[in-house]
Amino acid sequence: MRRLLLAPAFAVTLHAAVLGHMQPAEPLTEARIHTLPVAEQPVWLDYLARSQKQRLADKAALAAELKAAGRTESIHSKTGHGANSMPLNREAGFYASAEAHTTAENIVSFQTPAGGWSKNIEIDKHHRQPGEDYAPDNTSQHLAPDDADRPMEPTWNYVGTLDNDATTTEIRFLALVLPHASAADRTRYQQSMERGIRYILSAQYPNGGWPQVWPLEGGYHDAITFNDNAMINAIETLNLAVTNQNYSFLPSALRQHAAQAIAHGLECILKSQVTIGGRLTIWPQQVDALTLAPAGARNYEMISLSSSESAALVNYLMTLPSPSPAVVRSVYAAAAWFQQHAISGFIYTGGKETPGGRRLFEKPGAPPVWSRYYSLGLPPNGEKPIFGDRDRTIHDELSEISDERRNGYGWYNTAANQTLVAFASWKQKHLMPRANH
Repeated sequence: MRRLLLAPAFAVTLHAAVLGHMQPAEPLTEARIHTLPVAEQPVWLDYLARSQKQRLADKAALAAELKAAGRTESIHSKTGHGANSMPLNREAGFYASAEAHTTAENIVSFQTPAGGWSKNIEIDKHHRQPGEDYAPDNTSQHLAPDDADRPMEPTWNYVGTLDNDATTTEIRFLALVLPHASAADRTRYQQSMERGIRYILSAQYPNGGWPQVWPLEGGYHDAITFNDNAMINAIETLNLAVTNQNYSFLPSALRQHAAQAIAHGLECILKSQVTIGGRLTIWPQQVDALTLAPAGARNYEMISLSSSESAALVNYLMTLPSPSPAVVRSVYAAAAWFQQHAISGFIYTGGKETPGGRRLFEKPGAPPVWSRYYSLGLPPNGEKPIFGDRDRTIHDELSEISDERRNGYGWYNTAANQTLVAFASWKQKHLMPRANH
């Protein structure tokens, strides 16, 4: 377990103020697909064509609504609490309430022609009207010059996404309302859920991963996304489609497809775990769609190892009822990495009102924390905490980045503590496979 002698804000800086610059993920393009072996190209080209066709179909559907309503401009949706307005952990009686029924009706109204949902919708309070945008304005309010988060098409952004628990939460909420719905409502909710499951399956890449946005939007959104548990949410929702009674109405062929997609997704997870110096470590926040190499995202989300997303991935792997030797090795390696990189004796707290901003403070006996991001490469320079800023600069000291990013992002977390507690029990049932000789 690692112990810092001083909080990073006051540590002596021995390195350059700027270690490098964030390189955003490359989008999935026809040109990139043609760099693959010839035998692998057709399935990827088909995927890209399907995405482009669906994007045009989604736009055409909105255009048809506008024409029918005699409008020339769409109605702009309001930003709301998104997934937080669709609670999945309430008592059963809540899902029979008028409030839950209203939310379910709003969910159905905001489903895109592709079958997904946008994020940050005012879905508990607002029913989508004909000619209204499928997505609110999700554009960042802090766009920097040459910002990786600048939408390629500002009026068509995050139209169908797994980001911020979108799409998967809508499907799960409808499933909870389903047993309490009238016969007519139940049919419509089932149809919406089925379209949602088909959307998740359509969005899956040929290698088993999921992009953040589908139909593809370009930029870092095309990367396979572990960030905010996007891919895990997709897999766990498909698992509900296979195993949960509230999804039993789904066609058997669709449930079989879901089971295959889950297995394919697991393969992608295992292949995406980063190896450094011949040793398995943890995962990045996102990986390139074609190469599975670690990829960047927003200006301050650099190519790196990511602790919180990796903790969630390990938590998922430990739920598998009959883990393969590859899964067991993966879990042991990640747990060892967490143990080696734990920072003890500090808490992460403060804010813009705190002198020096939000940072680590000494507190003997505090639970371990981990940096959100760690550099790639071999130690001593690799696998060290790194921090990004909106100008794409990468730093090894939190105190070196802007006040806005220092206080507006979670640079340390305790997620792996729960993972290591679960691992202590899990490893009693799953011994580490012997190395092949």
